[in-house]
Amino acid sequence: MRSHHQSDRPGSAVRQPVRALVLALALLAGILAVPGAAQAHGTIVSPGTRAYKCWQTWGSQHTNPAMQQQDPMCWQAFQANADTMWNWMSALRDGLGGQFQARTPDGQLCSNALSRNDSLNRPGAWKTTNIGRNFTVQLYDQASHGADYFKVYVSKQGFNPTTQKLGWGNLDYITQTGRYAPAQNISFNVSTSGYTGHHILFVIWQASHLDQAYMWCSDVNFT
Repeated sequence: MRSHHQSDRPGSAVRQPVRALVLALALLAGILAVPGAAQAHGTIVSPGTRAYKCWQTWGSQHTNPAMQQQDPMCWQAFQANADTMWNWMSALRDGLGGQFQARTPDGQLCSNALSRNDSLNRPGAWKTTNIGRNFTVQLYDQASHGADYFKVYVSKQGFNPTTQKLGWGNLDYITQTGRYAPAQNISFNVSTSGYTGHHILFVIWQASHLDQAYMWCSDVNFT
């Protein structure tokens, strides 16, 4: 009587290892495709950056049509390139040598001059985080790289984030921190005065492990 087992069919002994190899390669490709897997670093989670806040709010329901009305800036960002939000911890550039302004054109500060993240540069009604004149900035760094320093800026009083792209001339320099040892969570305090309403908090993180620079925009409302 003919067996019903696949292993009894001609050529099955060859097909099984081939199938296993294909599955292994597919699994590897899937791992490499996971957002942030190759470059898992970090971002400012408080006050949340534009990409992080969009991911935090809509990541689990990014196809929800309600986003278009409830959060139009996140909607346009997801439509432009959803990878911007999935890779919220990987918005880095290598080898700037501290030449942040010289190598980052006006209007491209919020994307760190990364074309894939250009949606973050667009002015509009980004959701804000309420803060006072004295507030705490928190970095979450999954890879615990530490920091040579952070540079902190706030958009000038009178600059309108809903209608204007951010340029270097629109920023007030607030402070530069010292070094931080490798850790997943780094926090530091910032003191300001004279700001009210919607502003952009612009932060540069110079990571310690390599010459890698991160630049982010967080929309804040000074109360």
